[in-house]
Amino acid sequence: MILKKSKCWAIIASMIPAMALVGCSDNDEPNGPENGGDGKGKFVFATTIASSNGTAYDLITGESLDGGELTTINNGLLNPGATQWVFHKNYLYALSYNQGNAGTTRSYILGSNGEMEARDIEYRISRFSSYGTYNNDIITMSTGEGPESLADSHGYKPMTLLITYLNVENETMRSNDTSTGAYSMENFLGNGEYVTLAGAEQSGSKLYCGAVPMGLSQYGVAYENGKWVRPGFEHLVHDQAGGTGAGSYKAGELVGTQYPDECWVAIYDNENMTSPKLAKTDKISTPCGRFRSQYYQTVWAADNGDIYVFSSSYAKTMTDPGQKTTLPAGVCRIPAGSTSFDDYYCNIEEQTPGGNRSFMRCWPAGGNCFLMIMYDRSLTEKNPAATELAVFDATSKKLTYVTGLPANVSSIGKTVFVQNGNVYIPVNVENENPAIYAINTSTAKAVRGVSIKANDITGFGYLNPVK
Repeated sequence: MILKKSKCWAIIASMIPAMALVGCSDNDEPNGPENGGDGKGKFVFATTIASSNGTAYDLITGESLDGGELTTINNGLLNPGATQWVFHKNYLYALSYNQGNAGTTRSYILGSNGEMEARDIEYRISRFSSYGTYNNDIITMSTGEGPESLADSHGYKPMTLLITYLNVENETMRSNDTSTGAYSMENFLGNGEYVTLAGAEQSGSKLYCGAVPMGLSQYGVAYENGKWVRPGFEHLVHDQAGGTGAGSYKAGELVGTQYPDECWVAIYDNENMTSPKLAKTDKISTPCGRFRSQYYQTVWAADNGDIYVFSSSYAKTMTDPGQKTTLPAGVCRIPAGSTSFDDYYCNIEEQTPGGNRSFMRCWPAGGNCFLMIMYDRSLTEKNPAATELAVFDATSKKLTYVTGLPANVSSIGKTVFVQNGNVYIPVNVENENPAIYAINTSTAKAVRGVSIKANDITGFGYLNPVK
């Protein structure tokens, strides 16, 4: 659904006192011709401003990441905020999750005058639990019930991949056609379970997506009188509905995989995302990070095209012993151009303090390096906080914790930027202004860069003006 500009700007503005109303590239030269710019680009920072009257969100611009201070006071473009900010081909999209329902998004550009501008169209997109990019599209994905026409004799509808394509250049939206059954996620791995997808990483013309097993839907449990329920797992089939929010379930479902010690990657030939090839390894568990019902991408291409597949082993947190993985957090590899794993493996968990910590999410950081947000304790302990960073060198298989970060980190941003051997990321701190930190991937040392007078930096990136 496409909506015209809403009245939310006035509502947001009324929430904040007048004083506060202010509102990844791996190239060495972010404003170079390879990015389609003319040297007049700017860094864009998505910020949060809190006051006694509410919370406002402001997009501000800056010339550098490496120092100075920016302010949101009488500066920037107010906006409704976002769950995830996505920078893609000189366009900025605000993806909003909206608590499991249909989300909304609006896009922004850097105008020729150097100021941020909201584009004309607001979209209501399908509920999404993950996203990625392919050519000119931002792709949001989730798994939900398919059409009524595909229901079984019990009226159970097959779980189906729901995709929204946001074409950034044309400012258009389209969804996949689920009526044919081509997007059914039932029995996706050959064991009866349905899956959802975590991330979409383009390498050449192919898309690599982490396949996250979700258990058996009502459709899957009922199939051939319970064919897919493993012996010893019968007690996991719910006899009545329950749970709330992302943890809700229906009677007749088996929630959570019966195969926690496996990792699968779906490899698609193009953005249509049908008829994938499946790569499997039993060296690591599910290929994603997780926060509530969001599945963070952990399948990434290195600069040489090799696909590194990380698992946080979040299945260690499952209640039932049969659903807990025995595998530590680790990484495997699909060589460039291949559709299967090679023998590459690294145990990341054993390199952490105490040998039992994991990570929330990760990103490519240039070359064969990756930046990882680490938990401060084991996933099996109470309330682990993802407030530490580490650099993983895939060549040496070495995990190095980042030094130079402040001691009072409250949260870490959701986007990174790679330039000149550094990976930049927002760091939010308690009772101080947030800042962008530059992390040298060779030394894993962090240096404080530009700070912003705001409560949080939720995302940032680089945009060239769009004419």
